Amino acid sequence: MRATSLRRASSSPASTHLHGTTAPALAPTTAPQLHQLCLQPPLQTRLLPLRNRRAFATTTALTAPPPPKMSTMPATHGHNEACCNIPPVVSKGYKPKGSYEEIGGWKTYVTGPADANKAIVLIYDIFGYFDQTVQGADILAYGDEKQKYKVFIPDWFKGEPCPIEWYPPNTEEKKKNLGNFFGTFPPPKIAGYVPDYVKALKEKNPSVSKYGIIGMCWGGKVVALSVKASTNPFSVAASVHPAMVDPADADGITIPMTLLASKEEPADTVKKFEDALKVPKHVETFSDQIHGWMGARADLDDARVKEEYERGYKTVLSFFAKNF
Repeated sequence: MRATSLRRASSSPASTHLHGTTAPALAPTTAPQLHQLCLQPPLQTRLLPLRNRRAFATTTALTAPPPPKMSTMPATHGHNEACCNIPPVVSKGYKPKGSYEEIGGWKTYVTGPADANKAIVLIYDIFGYFDQTVQGADILAYGDEKQKYKVFIPDWFKGEPCPIEWYPPNTEEKKKNLGNFFGTFPPPKIAGYVPDYVKALKEKNPSVSKYGIIGMCWGGKVVALSVKASTNPFSVAASVHPAMVDPADADGITIPMTLLASKEEPADTVKKFEDALKVPKHVETFSDQIHGWMGARADLDDARVKEEYERGYKTVLSFFAKNF
């Protein structure tokens, strides 16, 4: 797979999305207190190639004055602090294999063979249709030679994902905007839309016999709430660099599940979640990857990130092949 630089995916104009409807009520959830995450290096060092980054770090350590303290925003609405402080990498180059359709009132990125008999719903991170995420959907659709999938990414943000310009949240206005964004799209609200969305998928795709789900960051919490609910329509689940990991969610999960954590999810909480899962499972921490390495924050110009990005999707596909 060629290393590609990615940006927010282009799409057709935003369509209407269940205007005037209210998400079915779900029981409120309270995320456990999240640990303080180490700040990422300044953006200019994160974007350097790995070999140059080491040289840069050595040189600046010897010659540069101490860097100014970065302005940060605490985790808000139970969200992961990394989501509140680390901007996605914006680049260009990937050409999506799929297209955009309207399904159940939601604009949806659709990829995969038309005759696939299994499908995956992908819940994106707060940055929406970034090319890293869209490319991930294409990998899921075509990456398993023995089992191809149709993959659907619904636009829960109705064309208004979290703007990059709010990063870093170094003003009170930006912090307020982020807080309002998380408050407008809490995971329980979105999880409430999922069952009806899957019903619409089934009506439009009668050849699909089973559905799986995967969520990134904010979407990981949506996955946990969706599959633990009595209305769960899925046969298998995956959560990658999830926000708001709560071991209490695992108690209600009755389908096979994999969770791939980054170095920034609380290790003790991830372990408790793993121990609480009583279903076929695979839980793994990608210990040198940041929160978001399989989504919008994946810097695919970095060889190590690209390697673990690919391995992450292969791990999900392998788990689905055995349990879907």
